[in-house]
Parts: sequence; structure tokens; C-alpha cells
Amino acid sequence: MPEGPEIRRAADSLAAAVLEQPLTEVWFAFAQLRHYQPELIGQRIVAIEPRGKALLTHFSNGLTLYSHNQLYGVWKVAKAGETPTTKRDLRVRLQTAQQAILLYSASDITLGPREEIAMHPFLQRIGPDVLDMALTQRQVTQRLLAPAFCRRQLGGLLLDQAFLAGLGNYLRAEILWLAQLAPQHRPRDLSADALQRLAQAILALPRLSYQTRGQANDDVHHGALFSFKVFHRSGEPCLRCGAMIVKTTLSSRPFYWCPNCQH
Repeated sequence: MPEGPEIRRAADSLAAAVLEQPLTEVWFAFAQLRHYQPELIGQRIVAIEPRGKALLTHFSNGLTLYSHNQLYGVWKVAKAGETPTTKRDLRVRLQTAQQAILLYSASDITLGPREEIAMHPFLQRIGPDVLDMALTQRQVTQRLLAPAFCRRQLGGLLLDQAFLAGLGNYLRAEILWLAQLAPQHRPRDLSADALQRLAQAILALPRLSYQTRGQANDDVHHGALFSFKVFHRSGEPCLRCGAMIVKTTLSSRPFYWCPNCQH
């Protein structure tokens, strides 16, 4: 499942294709949304906002489309009038004179006035977006020590979207490796130094992944590109201590770590 950085990069691509251009065609697969189609013709998409693993598509008339890809949903960009060849089921088509954005296979889709969509149950229960550049290390530390989270083991907590939206399985493993922490720790039991390392890693890794993951790593001396240190590297040597990286299962998801240097 895509995590916060991938969702945000997808939102950037969609926005680059259609933002602020009048819509010439609008189509929804779900019958309960089709009455909105004529209302959206001629309107503009003014923002495409990631919220954790959901996307909010904001229109110039005050309506907002909520979509969550879940396991199988995917957005694609196409030229106006074209439909990519795929076995996926088309759910949404939003087209301008030049390009279109298309949502396939997602089932969690709704549309309504912006203030109503803001009350969507998913949006109400998720925490701050980990890629919100206004989120500070101090705020992350405060959430780690909040009563709702401080007694939770880190291996499960970092997958809980109520803690911070946008974290997922590969980020969980990489954050705990960078912070040199074992997954069974609870925030309330950590030293001040360990809490600081954890809060720093929680902010730094998703932002680095968003900025650089997927770029060719052919000029690394000009800046650190995101690369997996433990995820999908079981049986390989740890890049920090040389011990073997181990794969296990935590919260029903595969987890990778170095038992030697993650204490």
C-alpha cells in the first residue's frame, strides 16, 4: 500500500496536469455521485490535498471529492479524450481541454461541500499529516507522550494513522533503524535522548522519501537520497554495525530490523 510520500507525489502529478483549468468532462461510476457531473463542468480544481493516505480534490465551487485508494485504487494522468489500457475499473474521470486525471478501482469515494467532507470519519480519526511542513519535532514528541499513545509499543504505534497520518510499513522499519530503537519499546519508557532521536527520524525520513525516493542515485555526494537501510534487506549486513538484518512479523505486517544495534 502506498505511504504518505507516495500519496503526496501522486497528488503533485495530478495537480500539475489539471490544476486551475476548467473542467470539460466529469464522470463518476457511482450513481449517487452522478448528479454532481453537470455542476462541475466549467469549474476548476483548485487544490489536490493529501491527508494521510487519502486525497481531497477541491473544486472552485466549494465541493470536495474525497478518495482513499485502499489496496487497489490508483490515479492516472492521460491526455484529454484518451483512456489508458488497463484491467482496472474506472471510477472517476476529471478532464480539462488538455489532460485528464482518472481514478481506478477505489471504492471509498464521496463528494460534497468542503465543510461536510472535512467531517468524514476517516479524516476525523487520523492524526496530523507527517508531511505537513508545519509539524515540529516538539509536537511529535508531545504526541508520543500523550496518554493515548505513550503506552503503545512502537512497532504498532507507527502504523496507527490516529498517531500520525501517512506513516506505513517501510517507513516504520526505517524510522526505528535510524532512531536505533527496537520495536517493543513504549514512548513512556524512552530516555529523553531516545525520544529526540525518534521524533527527529519520524519527521526526517518521510520528508526525505517524498523529496528523493525514486530518483537515480548517481550523484549521491550532492545530497542524501532515500534508500532502504533495513526494509527488504533480511539476511544482509546492517549498514551501521555489520550484523545480520532480521525479518519478522509485527502487527500482521513484515518487519525488518537489526537486533544488534536497535536496542
